[in-house]
Amino acid sequence: MTRTDLLAADTSMGAVTLLVGDLDGMTTYYRDAVGLVVLSAIDDTVTLGRGSTPLVVLERHPELTNAAHGTAGLFHTAILFDTQAGLAAALYSVATHAPGSFTGSADHLVSQAFYFDDPEGNGVELYWDRDRTLWSWAHGQVEMASLHLDPNEFLREHLAENPHFGDAVIGHVHLAVGDIASAREFYVDRLGFEATAEFGPQALFVSAGGYHHHMAMNTWGSTGAGPRTRALGLGQVNIVVPTADDLGALGERLTHYEVGLRHNGRVVSFGDPWNNIIRVTATA
Repeated sequence: MTRTDLLAADTSMGAVTLLVGDLDGMTTYYRDAVGLVVLSAIDDTVTLGRGSTPLVVLERHPELTNAAHGTAGLFHTAILFDTQAGLAAALYSVATHAPGSFTGSADHLVSQAFYFDDPEGNGVELYWDRDRTLWSWAHGQVEMASLHLDPNEFLREHLAENPHFGDAVIGHVHLAVGDIASAREFYVDRLGFEATAEFGPQALFVSAGGYHHHMAMNTWGSTGAGPRTRALGLGQVNIVVPTADDLGALGERLTHYEVGLRHNGRVVSFGDPWNNIIRVTATA
């Protein structure tokens, strides 16, 4: 039976907001190491992106402290590059400016990914997708793995003589949560994503429109975590739906499920079961 309460197929991810203690240091990392461009800097907020597309918003909050170990929140922000050459340029830039931030790499079959921690411990993934025709699906689940990917070999193969970052977007956002059953009920049954991969009680991957995942949730370091208290780290996840009608339908659906939300006609915002703030806007 076809679901009629799904997010629109053209749903995408918008900028991720991080609450930071050291605005200058964090701006330097995302600008000089990751290769993003400062799009605006107003008072205590810096927005960085590629072209005119915001990807990371840094908000300075010196009154906040780091979250306790094992709490829910951000696992990583995943920046998707349009070419392997663009990804190689970003990888080389981080290796040059902040080599100690590298935490690992993997070939996920659907993508090639490199992982880092920013100066305040927020996870960052830089990745490139293989063409969708090369993804393998079985019973509604996409095949993903974590195979060896040598960063030096990747650079030898794909780094151009004059590195160019190219275009990039937020491909997905991965959260740390307290339990997967609650995550599935919220993000699939209520919000309207489809589950694309499930790993028992440890991880869930969800998407709209047949993407491998727009969001993911895991309990690898946060099993049993309850609602977050305000701390440094994740401030807000942005989701973008195609039209105002899609936004209205989402608001109605969440209201039906008695999810507390704010809806002013242009933005729907709400918290998930762990107080991760989700903000949804419409392209048109």
